[in-house]
Amino acid sequence: MMQNQFMGRSCKVRAKPSAAAYQKMSKAKIALSTAASIAASAMLIRSIANEILPSGIQDYFCSGLHRVSRYMSSQLTIVIEEFKGLSINQVFEAAHLYLGVRTNAASTQRLRVGKTENEKTLEITLDRNEEFFDVYENVKLKWRFVCLQVQAPAAFRNGNMGDYNASLRSEVRQYELSFHNKHKDTVLNVYLPHILEKANAIKKESNVIKLHTVNYDRWDANDTIFKHPMTFKSLALDAELKEDLVEDLDNFMNGKEYYERIGRSWKRGYLLYGPPGTGKSSLIAAMANHLKFDIYDLDLTGIQSNSDLRVLLLSMPSQSILVIEDIDCSIKLQNRESEDSSKNQSENQRDDKVTLSGLLNFIDGLWSCCGEKRIIIFTTNHKEKLDPALLRPGRMDMHIPMSYCNTSVFEQLVFNYLGISHHHLLEQIQELIMEVEVTPAEVAGELMKRKCGGADISLQGLSKFLQAKKTEKIKRKTNMKWMSLAAQ
Repeated sequence: MMQNQFMGRSCKVRAKPSAAAYQKMSKAKIALSTAASIAASAMLIRSIANEILPSGIQDYFCSGLHRVSRYMSSQLTIVIEEFKGLSINQVFEAAHLYLGVRTNAASTQRLRVGKTENEKTLEITLDRNEEFFDVYENVKLKWRFVCLQVQAPAAFRNGNMGDYNASLRSEVRQYELSFHNKHKDTVLNVYLPHILEKANAIKKESNVIKLHTVNYDRWDANDTIFKHPMTFKSLALDAELKEDLVEDLDNFMNGKEYYERIGRSWKRGYLLYGPPGTGKSSLIAAMANHLKFDIYDLDLTGIQSNSDLRVLLLSMPSQSILVIEDIDCSIKLQNRESEDSSKNQSENQRDDKVTLSGLLNFIDGLWSCCGEKRIIIFTTNHKEKLDPALLRPGRMDMHIPMSYCNTSVFEQLVFNYLGISHHHLLEQIQELIMEVEVTPAEVAGELMKRKCGGADISLQGLSKFLQAKKTEKIKRKTNMKWMSLAAQ
């Protein structure tokens, strides 16, 4: 009975491994044992080497191993730094724009998003040390945005510069582009030019003009979007002068071959002169909007030396407008005679100020050739105070008088502010404008005061304002006449 019970139980019999399986297991055990032995030996050798071998020999072996590992690797990495010398690296800028519209991929985990009041869309960029994977013509590429901390200038260690843009000045920023080294030619000759082309298209589509200022001997990274609405169509400027200026700008834009043929730098200088309120700033805005050039506003009072001027020029990109306002009073430029008389001073003493020679070299010397398609604009209220060397062709090619209001300017202002071209008071006001000196800003101010009362009230108010100026002018002439008689 017990035998039957035993026989009735289900028994599991473990089959013995085959000879082949047993052999594989034995080899695996031997391999693991060997690996463990090698690892232990390596640790022992490393420990002994650290105690016995000099540090120089240790570094040599480590660098050798590093070279071997690099040789064995199939990856190639291209480093794209933010600056190329003193100038912005165009490849870095293009990559920044390109990746900004491509970083919505699922592979990206951290993005930086921002928007100013004047921007229409969000600006999206990679966060620090973030990666992005791209595919172009079946080539897999990995982008990495690297930010390396450096010692910040003293000006940014005062505790008041905690914002992100200020921290950029204490960082070295670069992109690392990694891919299989067999695609090197494709990346350098096709992919990167493709990114440059895409970036230019993004710029044109955004149609954004920026205003840059100088901060701590460099163009400030925290630039401002320039949203001035002035165009040549709405600019209150003498009609004939406006036509000549637009034609000159268009000829400049299309003049690359011409400038190369005559052997001159592709740049153009303009001097805007006239009393305050005559529209010099509005004209600069219209020029920037017409050319789609960024504006670089240079305040000479913040520049310490001629060498700083050269650095700023080299860091300013092509297709830009450099503006130096109130050149006659922003700084006291040492004239050439004074410079010659001070040659006995030390080199350091003479270089810690901006001189006329330094400014001339800045706008028309050898350093000015490091770039192309640039506009340089000087403004002044007193042209007669400027050194003749600043005014010659090649430095200031076109002198634009910004004078008091005339008939052409008045008609443009009336159309801009009131939307009319005909009115029974216009002829009377035009006669008054020819008799008194009134700036376009004054006329615009009077038209704006009464814009809610309609054209009649606005023009009546302007007529009274001009009549008062005429009466004041007559009184002033009469007083001068009596003073002259009394002096006799």
